[in-house]
Amino acid sequence: MDFELNTDQTAILEAVETLLARQAGPERARELNAKGGYDAELDAALEAAGFTELVQGNDTGPLEATLVLEAVARHAGFVAYGATALVAPASGHTLAGPVALALAEENGPVRYGASARTLLIFDSQGVRMRPLEPGEAKPVRANFGYPMAWVPRDGGDRLSPDVALRMRAWSRVALAAEAAGTMKAALDFTIAYVKQRKQFGRAIGSFQALQHRLAQAAVQVEGSRWLAYEAAWSNAPNEAAAVAAAYAASATQRVFYETHQQNGAIGFTREHDLHVWSMRLQALRLEMEGVAGHQRAVSRARWIRAEA
Repeated sequence: MDFELNTDQTAILEAVETLLARQAGPERARELNAKGGYDAELDAALEAAGFTELVQGNDTGPLEATLVLEAVARHAGFVAYGATALVAPASGHTLAGPVALALAEENGPVRYGASARTLLIFDSQGVRMRPLEPGEAKPVRANFGYPMAWVPRDGGDRLSPDVALRMRAWSRVALAAEAAGTMKAALDFTIAYVKQRKQFGRAIGSFQALQHRLAQAAVQVEGSRWLAYEAAWSNAPNEAAAVAAAYAASATQRVFYETHQQNGAIGFTREHDLHVWSMRLQALRLEMEGVAGHQRAVSRARWIRAEA
């Protein structure tokens, strides 16, 4: 894997950063979250610019889509880009978007469920594709920083086991990339804050104890980012995808704790932008069976490889 972006990848990132700077950000996220809505305008803009079809491109692929997903997360985009652009193409079908992901065994609310037109339901036998009609999903108020809804988990067309396995792997890559971008934004926000917040006559960011804790969080963010990139670049092998998801989901807890600790009490207020990203980390940490589920997937993948 080349650790330097090529010319095309750099251009893609510059283009999506420009788009996101205009149409996303914490203020937009707060506005949409208060209404429990979905950013259909940003979704349409990403699709019109070709960012949703990067996986199927002649000169682009899943790594480029992963780079865009991380950028969307850093800008607190209110769109289901990961499920639509990374997971859905692995089905081999053209799915109506937005796409939402759900576990059959869990009955909790689902991110973007109220706005989704297609639900991908993962269960012990694989995955089912279920179209969602308007009104089927029931929005629910939550503090996770995403629009959440109860969704029906019955029915749907079952895909082959091989396809289901690939989709599960890509769901883990998408989760890792989204978590990495969200953590990076929360950490950058915190670093900017400790540079200007003063105590005892100096910026608290100059205290070595805080610097050590921020450095440890930064290592976990970078590790999450590069594990997601590596898994996408290598076409999401089961083990690499599970490792990326397990590491990123575990890191979200550390980054949540450190960023809130160092922003102090103001970090828990709605007026402070930190919650736009930090509360999302709680949802991502629990999604798709959480850290323990990803770790079990790592064990299964390594056991199968050892037996081969």
